[in-house]
Amino acid sequence: MAMSDGEHPVVAEAEFDRKVQTYWLLSAVALCVFTVVGIPFLIIVVPLALFFNGKYLDAMSCTLTTRTLDVRKGLFNKVESTIPLERITDLQMFQGPIMRMLGLHGFKVETAGQSGPTGGSLVTLIGIVDAHGFKKRVMAQRENVGAGVVDDGANSDKATASSGDASVLIEIRDSLLRIEQGLAERE
Repeated sequence: MAMSDGEHPVVAEAEFDRKVQTYWLLSAVALCVFTVVGIPFLIIVVPLALFFNGKYLDAMSCTLTTRTLDVRKGLFNKVESTIPLERITDLQMFQGPIMRMLGLHGFKVETAGQSGPTGGSLVTLIGIVDAHGFKKRVMAQRENVGAGVVDDGANSDKATASSGDASVLIEIRDSLLRIEQGLAERE
């Protein structure tokens, strides 16, 4: 298994459909047309969208590791999100009319305790190939983390720490018993 930047083994890497570039272009054109004021800007928007869409898509990645979902995107304003799987509360799929026409799906990641202007979603990605399958892999891995089934080397450290903790607790219990016996003998 390959390791991610966060040192957790990689479970799956999302692949993005190139049709998402067409979706972004059509969305920009629709915005310009529907606002009417934007129609004269189409001569600028279309070439810029054609130039930057591919670069933006190349900068996007979504990696599922044994413990996190790592998302990177952005050209000028780069965003890197590392989402612990145990904090994910929902993976919402969505599909608008243009997306449906192109066979694309959107993917929103929602986490416990988040707040912000995104309306509840921490990360939104559009164009993941086999989005439903990727969602199932993320949810299955989240369940594995919740059940303590993940074996990425961290569990063996926890087991060692846990057995060490148990011996310390036993020593504390024995000390308390000796103290109680000593107090009972004094009375």
